[in-house]
Amino acid sequence: MTPDVAPIQDVLHRWTLIGQALVGSIGALAFVVAFLWKMTAVEPKAVTEAKAWIQRIVIGTIGVELAGTLVNVLTASIPR
Repeated sequence: MTPDVAPIQDVLHRWTLIGQALVGSIGALAFVVAFLWKMTAVEPKAVTEAKAWIQRIVIGTIGVELAGTLVNVLTASIPR
């Protein structure tokens, strides 16, 4: 192992934070739109589709958070 892995860890950490911020803000906007779609939908099928999209958004956001945690764990496990 090369002893100088700090720059690689910094790059991974920076991009992970950027990705989490983008997904978080886009996810929040998508959640609001899906929730409004569910509240204003007239047809039962549209309500069911909106609920499915809300579930996808929530699961996707949790997945991004878990991926960020995994990157932090993996980069912290590199010997210095």
